[in-house]
Amino acid sequence: MSAAGTLDIAVIIVSYRSAALTVDALRSLAAERATSGLAIRAVVVDNASGDAPQIAHAVSADSWQPWVTLITAPRNGGFAYGNNLGIEHAYAHTRPDYIYLLNPDTQVRPGAIGSLIRFLEQQPEVGIAGSTFENQEGVDWPMAFRFPTLFSEIDSAISFWLITRALRRWVVAMTMDKFPQRVEWVAGASMMVRAAVIDAIGGLDENYFLYFEEPDFCYRANRAGFSTWYVPSSRVMHIGGQSTKVHCIIGPERLPPWWFESRRRYFAVRFGIARAMVIDVAAVLAAVLGLFKRTLLGRQGTAVSHYIRDLLHYSVLWRANRNIPALRTFAPGEMDKATTTSRRLAPAPDGGR
Repeated sequence: MSAAGTLDIAVIIVSYRSAALTVDALRSLAAERATSGLAIRAVVVDNASGDAPQIAHAVSADSWQPWVTLITAPRNGGFAYGNNLGIEHAYAHTRPDYIYLLNPDTQVRPGAIGSLIRFLEQQPEVGIAGSTFENQEGVDWPMAFRFPTLFSEIDSAISFWLITRALRRWVVAMTMDKFPQRVEWVAGASMMVRAAVIDAIGGLDENYFLYFEEPDFCYRANRAGFSTWYVPSSRVMHIGGQSTKVHCIIGPERLPPWWFESRRRYFAVRFGIARAMVIDVAAVLAAVLGLFKRTLLGRQGTAVSHYIRDLLHYSVLWRANRNIPALRTFAPGEMDKATTTSRRLAPAPDGGR
């Protein structure tokens, strides 16, 4: 905690070929720094994309040097890796009271950070709080999420309203009401994390290059006794997809290899190899049924390209895919260990962000 009872908020922004958006996000944060009782600082991580010079110019031109730190990652290790690098730098300065993960393609609306902090200060058992979103036109996108399960895999693969209705208890995406609610996980595009959570479980799992790292993180936090809540009084504009170039999971474009690798890891870690194999069999069969349904309706073009083939290729059904590495993350207790630096410079997984 900063002087005179002021709460120290460390904002982490990971930029990958999104320098202009990152500058806009910082500009929205600058206005929030006037919030009473909060000391807001930001660590911007250029994930080895070449964004640093443009961001550095804006930081200098707007005199943001006192509160913005810009670092360049030695490699593009993905979303979790970049955020952990930022968290590590934030802790190296002084342990913050809260870590705020913010996407570069966002802009915080007035009071967004203060709303999350007030909620968390009033609810000490809550470890993670997420915002509601709106698009560039101001249209609400009030979403939070359930953990992926066997039934959610069946629902998303078949994509038929009767199935969705029958399995609505397990559908991942939830349209939220206009009051705070406990949820299973919230988007990392605007995620406020109590420092005690980082102290207890570490940061995000760097084995996820992109996708599934947020449900994994919130699940680990829940197991450690920290709940996750959706706080709609905190509003954030989110363009969506601009920092990853993957706009949605269900659509005609082929998904990148790291999406399937992240999915495989999530189910294997969460449920174990044997149950993950059952989930993969069910997902493949459901995807075949979904493709058959689309063919009957003349909507083959709405299916994700090569989805069944890729799902099988990356499945834990094959022995070669059952080597699931241990958790790899930033842990505050390792700050003084040489292993921290060596882990940061480890080879990156194949694929681009």
